[in-house]
Amino acid sequence: MYGFPEGSHFYFTEVSAVAKAVSAITNANPAVATATAHGFTAGQEILFASGWEDASDAVFRVDAPDADTFSLLGLDTTDLNLFPAGHGAGSAQVILPTDWVEVPQVLTIGSSGGDPKFTTVAPLAKRNEQSVPTGFGATSVALTLAHDAGDADYQKMVSISRARRTVAFKLTLANGAASYGYGYLSVNEMPKLSSQQVNQVTATFSLLGRSISYGVPTA
Repeated sequence: MYGFPEGSHFYFTEVSAVAKAVSAITNANPAVATATAHGFTAGQEILFASGWEDASDAVFRVDAPDADTFSLLGLDTTDLNLFPAGHGAGSAQVILPTDWVEVPQVLTIGSSGGDPKFTTVAPLAKRNEQSVPTGFGATSVALTLAHDAGDADYQKMVSISRARRTVAFKLTLANGAASYGYGYLSVNEMPKLSSQQVNQVTATFSLLGRSISYGVPTA
């Protein structure tokens, strides 16, 4: 299924809910977390922190909750090299729908980073060098906004930026697909002025963890 940018919306929030301690996570797809009396419901969005790098500082959706456990949609922890058994404990903080603040007057979106990094190895016994993947580059999302210094949500973004506070980020497409991230929000306060164009500023989200995406909801 194809996705198009028209009709997209962008949101941010400082996650303020009390963190629920996660005592264990299974090696499964999706992973199942244990958190006593967590109170989460299916479909809720949570900010997750974990001893596993690829499961930390990311936003996931809750699935199949019961009194003390819940599944993390989009988190596959079956690879024991990436997710060593017994090392996934951490915390989860719910993000309520009313917590999200829409980024005002977005004109364009661009992303950078997230691409594989490689180290070149040249064994003496071989004539051909080898490129060995060693990880991924830092990911950032840049939004161009129409500048309105009097907009309350823009001023909230400026305040967060100047204090170097972290936020959760959400992008939703018109078809219902969504992508999430968590990291720093930085705002350029000096508008760019060009003839015959609206005045513009840039807001950049620098992710600390992975970007997690979900497809179009099914009935």
